[in-house]
Parts: sequence; structure tokens; C-alpha cells
Amino acid sequence: MSYTRFLLCLLTAGLVACATVPRSPSAKIRFPLDSIRADGLSGPVDGLVAIDYEFCVPADPLVWAEIKRLDPSVKVSLVARGRIGRRDGQALCIGNTHQKDWRVILERLAARPDITEIRRCFFE
Repeated sequence: MSYTRFLLCLLTAGLVACATVPRSPSAKIRFPLDSIRADGLSGPVDGLVAIDYEFCVPADPLVWAEIKRLDPSVKVSLVARGRIGRRDGQALCIGNTHQKDWRVILERLAARPDITEIRRCFFE
């Protein structure tokens, strides 16, 4: 086997290995959490706001029930695409941080294999 072919095989094997390594749940949360207070609010004292976030799950009522059990703030839509880009067969879920144990809730959501990412949601 030539040296170039050997390097190509190593590179390919490395890419496959990287693609199959599961991401840590916190890596699925695609917005900073450090500026959010314990009560789930962020911003200046005279302008505190909850941080809204969105993610997609399979369009299955049993899944939604479990999601709502984990995060009571979640609203589910089969119509809206959101910035995250809900696809057919998925439901868009929107929640917010203004709730007790918001960080634990986000981590539990991120740990679910059917949630690939959680992004901050901006309403315009």
C-alpha cells in the first residue's frame, strides 16, 4: 500500500470515528448559559427577560408528553419551522428559562437522543 493511500485510510477511519462519537449533552445547547441568573432571567436589572429556546423532536404525542414532563414551559408546534428549521415528521418545541431548575431541565433535554440541538429562540 502506498504512503498516500495509507494516509487516506487513516484519515477516513478518523473521520468515521469522530462522526460516531456521541456529543456531550451540554454541547447540544448552542447558546451561552453563564449570563442567565438562577431565576432564569438575564439582562440589566431594569430589563430582565427569560431566555427562550427551541428544539425539534419526533412528531409523536408520546414524545411530546415526555418533553412536557421534563419541561413544563414547552409549547409544541407542528406548523411553525422556527429558526432551527423543523422538518416534516418533527415537532418544534419552544421553552424558556424562567422556571425553577432551568439549567437541569436544559441538560435533561439535551441528554435525549432524539434532540440534536437546542438553540436560543428569537421572536421577531
